Amino acid sequence: MSVIKPYLQLTRPANIVTAIADILAGMAIAQFTFGASPAYWLVLSTVGLYGGGVVMNDVFDAQLDAIERPERPIPSGRVPIRSAAFMGLGLLILGVVSAALFSILSGMIALIVALLAILYDRYAKHSAVFGPLTMGFCRGGNLLLGMSAVSPSLPEWGWLALVPIAYIGAITLISQDEVHGGKRRSLYIAASLYTTVHAIQFLVAFNEGNGTMALLLIVLHALMVGRPLWNAFQNPIGPNIGKAVKAGVLSLIVMNAAWCIAFGNWPVALGVLLLLPLSILLARIFAVT
Repeated sequence: MSVIKPYLQLTRPANIVTAIADILAGMAIAQFTFGASPAYWLVLSTVGLYGGGVVMNDVFDAQLDAIERPERPIPSGRVPIRSAAFMGLGLLILGVVSAALFSILSGMIALIVALLAILYDRYAKHSAVFGPLTMGFCRGGNLLLGMSAVSPSLPEWGWLALVPIAYIGAITLISQDEVHGGKRRSLYIAASLYTTVHAIQFLVAFNEGNGTMALLLIVLHALMVGRPLWNAFQNPIGPNIGKAVKAGVLSLIVMNAAWCIAFGNWPVALGVLLLLPLSILLARIFAVT
């Protein structure tokens, strides 16, 4: 286990669980009939895409991490950078191939997500504007990947991918100050985007006739992200910002469960919520940010 653990650390296992929740939410939005076809290909796809993306992030950041975060697997020498690069690219290929085994459309969406992940890791993350946007597009693409399980749903509901784009864009924006501390302006922007996300979720749920129950999860999600964000407002130092980022990532599971309820799929909503304790447990063992 001591040999495998640093490789697992590179993949951010707790975050991968939230990516699986994206896929399930997308399927619920698309009114996918679970058990009717091999949906596990899309779940395996997001595991590969997300895992590969974060591994390649650490590969490209190896020199910077040697200064700022020398305890990480690559700069500490526990994982050779060449091995990490092969692992990251292999996972991305797995993500694309798995999606293509479900459908050509799913494979195309997965390929775009993989390319966006590389773009973010290598170039976009260094930009205060394009970094959050590119990472947001990766998550939005992940939701679309789930919706591609029922392709006719995309013209009607594909625009909902804008919601995770805004949400993850907010998290990525504040995460840029995670090491050295930040400015309150980024936190204000994030709070505004969070509020917009919650409003859109409620309006969609209300129009679908499921507003009351969805509101419970929306409020829960707002509380989960709001408290650490408020603490970061009060004192925008690196550790407080890190906690706000971590809460934003893990609580994605609750946001995805709200999507499931918004579209009337209670069993899947419960299944998604059950991923939360697993993600929290993994977050105690492996880094989230």
